[in-house]
Amino acid sequence: MDYTAKLKYHFKPEKGWVNDPNGLVYFDGYYHVFYQHAPHFERPWKEPMHWGHARTKNFVEWEELPIALSPDTDYDDGGCWSGTAIVKDGVLYLFYASIHTFEGDTHNTQSVSVAYSRDGINFEKYENNPVIPHFPEDGSRDFRDPAIIEADGKYYCVMASGYPQKKLARLLLYESEDLFNWKYVGVMSEWENGRYAECPSFMHAYDRYLLTASVCLEKYHYFSLMYGSFEDGKFTPDLVGAIDKGPDQYAGQVFRDHKGRNILISWIPGWPYAGYAEKDVGCMSLPREIFIRDSKICGYPIEEIRYLLKDEDPAVKRTEDGFTVERVGREALVYKGEIRDIKLLRDEFILEIFVNGGEEIFSVLL
Repeated sequence: MDYTAKLKYHFKPEKGWVNDPNGLVYFDGYYHVFYQHAPHFERPWKEPMHWGHARTKNFVEWEELPIALSPDTDYDDGGCWSGTAIVKDGVLYLFYASIHTFEGDTHNTQSVSVAYSRDGINFEKYENNPVIPHFPEDGSRDFRDPAIIEADGKYYCVMASGYPQKKLARLLLYESEDLFNWKYVGVMSEWENGRYAECPSFMHAYDRYLLTASVCLEKYHYFSLMYGSFEDGKFTPDLVGAIDKGPDQYAGQVFRDHKGRNILISWIPGWPYAGYAEKDVGCMSLPREIFIRDSKICGYPIEEIRYLLKDEDPAVKRTEDGFTVERVGREALVYKGEIRDIKLLRDEFILEIFVNGGEEIFSVLL
């Protein structure tokens, strides 16, 4: 397998490490995709994280833009980590986890900072950063990945955290009138036997809300999508799904575009592949629209890229009760279950599989 081959459809920067998608947003006629980035290295943690930046009109042709956020202040000298974006009064705001490291300390301080832009390319950091300087008693040192939404005349910020005293992964909620002054509300959602949650998304969906998170339990993690009601600072799920089952994906983020679609983009292939090849193999998945069908949360490629889908691929071997996908030097992906429909999208060493109209998704590094 040639892992240096240039991908045709999946975005990846010309050079450097890439992980979590950040700040997904439609602004000024373009879809903007930001991402965790080490611009000078093909492996992570050789330098603090930056926010890389690209934009597109169709999710096939991409324009790589200058670095959006660099770790150039005291409060984010340990990296500009994951977050989301929101547009207000024609200005694009990026909310991110600002990491400050202390010399000789094995821990770091994780806070929330904001930068803004009128042209969608050049960003200025808010002079009074960080806007949320510390985790509350309900959280932990793992306190990051702000997800911003406007609802009911207010702005809300969902923070990923944990509560190690009781082994809980948690999402915490803040509210604001102006995007800069935030008040802690309380625990929004939580999972037992967890270490922490990561990379949440929160938005309107149909007549309710969609809440997503990468949930890190004691021994494994998964991507959770939840559809339900939001009232008095609490989220109550009516439907729960985990449609993107990997095995080679992480840190999915969902955003709502100008057409009212809730669109998921994930990082392929995930942390096990740091240093897997001479050049980083990481990339962004193609966009999948999230929708409800027959009381199930589903995901399927957005309309603009469906022409790329195929009915078969040499890497996918159909069996009597499912299919298998052989992977280089690793265990094969084995799927067992009813297949009423299967669609495939192959891009060099990346394969995305959509089963039964998007009831399940498998993102695979071949």
